[in-house]
Amino acid sequence: MIDRTLDLDMRTRFLRVFKYEPVDHIPDIEFGYWPQTLRKWHKEGLPRWIIDNETADRYFGFEIRRVISMRIPFRKFEYKVLKEDERTMTVRDETGIVKVVFKENTNLSSIPRYIDFPVKDWNTWEDYKDRFDLENVEYPENWNELVDKSREREYPLGVSAGGFFGWARELMGLRQLCKTFYKEPELIKDMFEFRVNMVLRAIEPIVKQLKPDFASWWEDMCWKGGPLISLKHFKEFMVPYYKRITNFLKDHGVWLNIMDSDGNIDLLVPLWLEAGINCFLPCEVRAGADPVLLREKYGKEVLLMGGVDKTALIAGPKYIEEELNRLKPLIEEGGYIPHVDHRVPPDVTLKNYLYYLKKKRDLIGVTA
Repeated sequence: MIDRTLDLDMRTRFLRVFKYEPVDHIPDIEFGYWPQTLRKWHKEGLPRWIIDNETADRYFGFEIRRVISMRIPFRKFEYKVLKEDERTMTVRDETGIVKVVFKENTNLSSIPRYIDFPVKDWNTWEDYKDRFDLENVEYPENWNELVDKSREREYPLGVSAGGFFGWARELMGLRQLCKTFYKEPELIKDMFEFRVNMVLRAIEPIVKQLKPDFASWWEDMCWKGGPLISLKHFKEFMVPYYKRITNFLKDHGVWLNIMDSDGNIDLLVPLWLEAGINCFLPCEVRAGADPVLLREKYGKEVLLMGGVDKTALIAGPKYIEEELNRLKPLIEEGGYIPHVDHRVPPDVTLKNYLYYLKKKRDLIGVTA
């Protein structure tokens, strides 16, 4: 797959990898970091101006990918503090979710404790739905500049296509959402019908004017044991709506659909392929989404990103080398970009991470 006689820009390189075509080197990108990881690395020598994924990407010299999204106007809920103590606050946020959050910024990566969600039944859904204004998509202030610059871009540009299960989970909560598939299936269909129209409305100007290279999706609907809903429900309630978006994208030249879903995605892969979604990340190895096994099972139709077991970076150089060597045949086959299989945890030392980057870059053909 690597042909050092080539000299490609980032956009061409990214797309050629997923077409199984030769490249000068495999794209050098990473998934990201937990905030406390970067804070810990500051004590180990990382410059203190590196405070988030964007500044870290710039410091480590990774290749650029951009994803564009439009905003659908939404009439926000009133933000309200319902209760507080010395360390936490119970709040209703602007999306209508009631949750317990830490007061201090030291816990930015902590997951809130969710208490209540805005959508519970048909009545609350109708109220929530009325808060959106689908007729007035909000363009970025520099939209015309974005259109002009996109014609000459040398980096891969994506359009955010969102998702369905992940979106509905944030409105209802996981337990209520899963129950609703059984008790009120027509409510789920109404929500997803609204969602697909919202997504198509938001992505149409991006797809037609910016001509993106890929679509970016997010669901997070699996755990270590597999999907959070049955395959029957997935096929009935989700595949048709995915298809309406992927067919629109395909009609406008966007063939690469990248799904970000944690956990063991194995059983959902063939249904996502049926729906037109063909690339998967972050391929969490310990959760059962080993990219080597996914390629062996589903063939070259499956495109992959991630899959470097983060625990190898915790364990040290020997295990890092073993993990990268395990992935070498997949890298050489193509259709795959290796990176850590989720955000780098604080258990990983900066020294181990730099060792991993050096060994990975040697393997994917990146020269200093």
